[in-house]
Amino acid sequence: MTVITHNRRRSRLSTLIDQPGGISIGVALSQAQENLSTLTDRSREIINEAVQALTELTAPAAVEDTPRVLERAYHHSCTIIDAACPFEMPHLCAAAANLCDLVDTANQEQTFDWRIVTVHAQSMRLLLALGADAIEAKAQVLNSLKQVLQVKMSQPDTPSKA
Repeated sequence: MTVITHNRRRSRLSTLIDQPGGISIGVALSQAQENLSTLTDRSREIINEAVQALTELTAPAAVEDTPRVLERAYHHSCTIIDAACPFEMPHLCAAAANLCDLVDTANQEQTFDWRIVTVHAQSMRLLLALGADAIEAKAQVLNSLKQVLQVKMSQPDTPSKA
């Protein structure tokens, strides 16, 4: 029986990991915060564009168009979530997620109550306009949107006018 042996070479990564050094967690967090702060304005632009796009969406003309238009609403809501979450905008993220949940549960073979998208877009615009100190007002807006979700989730799908 033959046994083949060879010398294992250490990878450069394993060597780097085993060496002391680097930066502390606090320094890394502060550097990350500084990096994020440079992107705040761009994030606001993306959010405003997505909210505007939600506002401009029109109800589908026919039931066959519902999935396509709902997909656009879902896409814009996801864009808002992606742009708002890193910048500590939890109320805006929650409002957009609420709309995503409503779109997810929609029966795409029936007419969707388009007022839901309009109300969410207007609510997101309001959340953006409210200052950081308006925590109670933001919570009230969010609770109202959650009530819409609860009502729609508890109702069987019924055709409604857009």
